[in-house]
Amino acid sequence: MCRHLGYLGPPRDLATLLLAPPHSLLRQSYAPVDMRGGGTINADGFGAGWYPDGAITPIRYRRAVPLWTDATFAALATEVRSGAVLAAVRSATVGMPIVDTACAPFGTGRWLFSHNGRIAGWPDSVATLARRLPVTDLLTLDAPTDSALLWALVRSRLAAGETLGCAVGTVAAQVLGCAPSSRLNLLITDGVTLAATTVHHALAVRVGDGAVLVCSEPTDDSSDWEPVADRHLLTATSSAVDVVPIPADMAHADPTVTEEP
Repeated sequence: MCRHLGYLGPPRDLATLLLAPPHSLLRQSYAPVDMRGGGTINADGFGAGWYPDGAITPIRYRRAVPLWTDATFAALATEVRSGAVLAAVRSATVGMPIVDTACAPFGTGRWLFSHNGRIAGWPDSVATLARRLPVTDLLTLDAPTDSALLWALVRSRLAAGETLGCAVGTVAAQVLGCAPSSRLNLLITDGVTLAATTVHHALAVRVGDGAVLVCSEPTDDSSDWEPVADRHLLTATSSAVDVVPIPADMAHADPTVTEEP
């Protein structure tokens, strides 16, 4: 079912964010505590994306190996610093390929995206939604997986001018309408704002010291973590967080141009 993490705040090295905490994303790759019946480990790959100082286009590193086996990334993580990071470890759904390009974060331009969960009844359940996409988008998916399709659906809404929150909230609502037992924790950033959904899976957020950290599971035992309720949409900057229920009418929304707040 995967685990993911998003960070906005003062620049920190990737090791401090992803590897060092007592319940870091590294530990969640082999000893997660809140998978909710969706697997036992996350050993089918990992990825990290970060924005170099002053850059609007992120760098991505993705490998189809367990995070704990990649010594190159461990060394890199101590040297790379960023104020905006999105990372994930993967537990592949049975039948889906284990390749680098199936690992989050997915990305285009300034955006990074991750999916924690699965689409129930894949692929038939979402065939109608997929048909709304241009054929070239379907032919150029990173991998033949539910997460890659979700990214294509979200990306099409972003390209139409929607905000991060509107795009992920609408896609989550629409897929839930087609496949009600799906798990649809979506996470996206443009390096300035984070947006995330919770649908049948866990998410927690911590805000303080000019930073926000959004994770599938808390990375330490701090009392500052707040759980995000099911079927909610979170939007955040480094200094503020807003959490609201995913509006039911989002399931019927067509792509429209909206302005960032």
